Amino acid sequence: MVRTLLVRGMLVGLLAGLVAFVYARIFAEPLIDQAIAFEDHMRQLAGDPPEPELVSRAVQSTFGLLTGIAVYSTALGGIFSLVFAFAQGRLGRIGPRGTAAILAAAAFVVLFLVPQIKYPANPPSIGDPETIRSRTALYFGMIVWSIAAAVAALQLGRRLLHRLGLWNASVCEGALYIAAVTLAIFVLPAVNEVPKDFPATLLWQFRMASLGGHVILLATLGLVFGAWAEHQTVGVRRLAPYHARR
Repeated sequence: MVRTLLVRGMLVGLLAGLVAFVYARIFAEPLIDQAIAFEDHMRQLAGDPPEPELVSRAVQSTFGLLTGIAVYSTALGGIFSLVFAFAQGRLGRIGPRGTAAILAAAAFVVLFLVPQIKYPANPPSIGDPETIRSRTALYFGMIVWSIAAAVAALQLGRRLLHRLGLWNASVCEGALYIAAVTLAIFVLPAVNEVPKDFPATLLWQFRMASLGGHVILLATLGLVFGAWAEHQTVGVRRLAPYHARR
């Protein structure tokens, strides 16, 4: 059963990645082109030679983008299916669709929204190339912190469920998670390498497009996987009486 869910999760993840690719091509890539044009203009004003292009922009924005998103979304779909297999039946009588929807929403908040509050996305042309490792490490550190805070909050909620009831236990879960990630936001060092002359509107649009891409990816993953899992569950229930008679 878990193996079947894993395969289906990866297939649905691939489908979600294709949808996210179309979104990125329409909404995100034009903003990246504008950011690159700004960087080239500032380099010309400074009298610096243009940087050599190891991979053409045409390849980056098409085949390269599709490959990256497909690999990423397929892996995410596989992980999502494993978490779904663990969570199914533990979130009350909400069914596969509800479970998948809750997991997709939680994944968006924990993996993308909260980390980007601390370290928002910037166009690829923005930032010092020499600090990319430290910036990447800080961003993934924020993701790990967010995941750990979510797990700790869930454990607290399970312990308080019988004492306080579902509603109060859920409030305590949310309070612990918010407190933990707020602490991380203040403790972890800030990163601000956006040039002061960079258009604020372009930066805002890119960050919103980045979050929108993750919304599209996880919404597609949660809705399609939930519908598929529920269809499978209904099919098993319909076949159960037939096998019982045999």
